[in-house]
Amino acid sequence: MSGHGTPIPMMSRPCGPLSGEAHVPGDKSISHRSLILGAMAVGETRITGLLEGQDVMDTAKAMQAFGAEVTDHGGGEWSVHGVGVGGFAEPEQVIDCGNSGTGVRLIMGAAATTPITVTYTGDASLNSRPMGRVTDPLALFGAQTQGREGGRLPMTIKGAADPIPVTYTSPVPSAQVKSAVLLAGLNTPGQTVVIEAEATRDHTERMLQGFGAELTVETTDEGRVITLTGQPELQPQNIIVPRDPSSAAFPVCAALIVPGSDVLVPNIGLNPTRAGLFTTLREMGADLTYENMREEGGEPVADLRARYSPDLRGIAVPPERAASMIDEYPVLSVVAAFAQGVTDMQGVKELRVKESDRIDAMAKGLSAAGVTVDEGPDWWRVTGLGHGNVPGGVTVASVLDHRIAMAFMVMGMATQKPMTVDDGNPIATSFPIFEPLMAGLGAGITRPNA
Repeated sequence: MSGHGTPIPMMSRPCGPLSGEAHVPGDKSISHRSLILGAMAVGETRITGLLEGQDVMDTAKAMQAFGAEVTDHGGGEWSVHGVGVGGFAEPEQVIDCGNSGTGVRLIMGAAATTPITVTYTGDASLNSRPMGRVTDPLALFGAQTQGREGGRLPMTIKGAADPIPVTYTSPVPSAQVKSAVLLAGLNTPGQTVVIEAEATRDHTERMLQGFGAELTVETTDEGRVITLTGQPELQPQNIIVPRDPSSAAFPVCAALIVPGSDVLVPNIGLNPTRAGLFTTLREMGADLTYENMREEGGEPVADLRARYSPDLRGIAVPPERAASMIDEYPVLSVVAAFAQGVTDMQGVKELRVKESDRIDAMAKGLSAAGVTVDEGPDWWRVTGLGHGNVPGGVTVASVLDHRIAMAFMVMGMATQKPMTVDDGNPIATSFPIFEPLMAGLGAGITRPNA
């Protein structure tokens, strides 16, 4: 089983103005999908700007275990020689997905309709997360699953030899579930249909179409209906990965709360199913602008400029926006602590089954730092103290969650006293250059025990 190693505490101190350009890593969601669909195509897919964090590297290793040839050419340039739809070989070893819920769920879907037996595991955090939301629909195709109590990893899935096409209505808004079903549908004869009441990030649909799959999307009274015709021959692609909006959230939010800051974050993907945070921040009064808007590889892209925003105010975040910013609520709650008034976040129960229970983790850390937080099963509420009034000065638990760790490092840049997380190791899973990037902007993040 993988792990994060010896805990590495990290401290973030109040700092002067942040300035400069923040070149954040490639989009994690698109990076995972590029590798998986590249492995299911016939021929060579070239990928530029792949995120080289641990999560994505674990997916690359998994594709190699299934028989694809994955090559690192340096400088974020990668190639994948695929084995075709239905061409996955049975791995000789357990597939270790580390900390990545996206990686393991998408890979499970991609392999579930090929007659191979695969065992999956991960680190302590991933192995505590429920997989039933994915394995239940995969069982409809004919896949057989055996795992730990509660549908948890380690887990063995025997792929369906004669998969049956499925029409699946997603009970929760989840791009991971939708994507797992669609990937399973690739090696299934006939049409696989996914119906989602709320739109979730649509990278899988866009990329499947780009690789040549026959896929349609309709908006009906039932919701968004995605229909995939199975058993295509996917065509290899040249993919340019936009920079990750979830990673951009951290320098952007830091600039908004640190007095005098002016930070440009270039080449950020602004897919409307991912950009909910930036819309929310602007509604809160953030000085956040889009520059040089364009399209790259079928995805909208822009440069984001974030400046210190002294008049941030709390708002009620519309619950229907949750799916487009689910990973950004931890750092949004940090911004909310420096706003005036209450920021109300509803319809966010998905946060309780991420790498950690993110509502619980942020509520405990914010409360310890002197901020009032109220919470319920699918909501939480932060009462802001305004700029310069957040005490800080505590050590909080990152609970093996990269986004929790980075959110509190951002918070420490504007609190009265430094903020410390007990373990910054998980940050490497999604944002391996977080520390030097933030230092280059002027942040004061240190490792006290180093």
